[in-house]
Amino acid sequence: MAGRFHPRSPSGAGLRAAAAACLLVWGMTAHAALFDDTEARARIDKLRADMTALQQTVDTASKNQLDFANQLDAIRTELAKLRGQLEVLANDVDTTQKRQKDFYVDLDTRLRKLEPAGTAPAAVPGADSSLPSGEATGSKTVVDENAATRDYEVALGFVRAGRYRDAVNAFAAFNRTHVGSVRQPSAHYWQASSHYQLREFTKAADQYARVVAGWPNDPKAPDAMLGQANAQFDGGDSKAGYRTLEALIQQYPKSSAAQTAHQRLKKKP
Repeated sequence: MAGRFHPRSPSGAGLRAAAAACLLVWGMTAHAALFDDTEARARIDKLRADMTALQQTVDTASKNQLDFANQLDAIRTELAKLRGQLEVLANDVDTTQKRQKDFYVDLDTRLRKLEPAGTAPAAVPGADSSLPSGEATGSKTVVDENAATRDYEVALGFVRAGRYRDAVNAFAAFNRTHVGSVRQPSAHYWQASSHYQLREFTKAADQYARVVAGWPNDPKAPDAMLGQANAQFDGGDSKAGYRTLEALIQQYPKSSAAQTAHQRLKKKP
């Protein structure tokens, strides 16, 4: 129709250029989307790895805590067991000490019945000749046995009470004061026993030996000799201990102490 305007149709080259531009834009968009997806997945994988490591740490800590709790329970159980054993041992020690005291009292009672009343034994070598409790009359000494008995009972009371240091001091004072008393062999014997309880083995052996040397016929002499051997053994002088046991058997073969010595010598290494 004459006079109407008709737009110009695009050429083929223009269409191709437009299509290429569209493809370029779409490719860039797709690449960007692909890049964002890969990064997101990488972050997700990293988070998963971190969570896995954290879970392992928690599991390890929980296991260690459980092991610690088990160890703590085991320690508490062992501690309770040790406390029980300690209580048993303490009770055994108390029982042993009580039996030992009862033994001392019984032994002293039996031996005192055998002591010849009024018989003055030979003086201990090196004993003090001063006699505060008696008076010297010529070559003989009159001993105040009442005072000696009183002091002896006081000293023996310390032994019964387990006050061995006080017993040592009391019997030592008795032996200085009441020289010639019929109770002097027993006083030396219990002084030796008190030294032994205090683990003063050398002093104990010396005091036991004084009983045997000064009063070989006294009823306490065999037991004193056995006590001397025990003190020598516990003091670390086994050779002297065995010699004393052999001498005990020879000197007092029929005594009960000698029978004990026989049994001890059978175990000699």
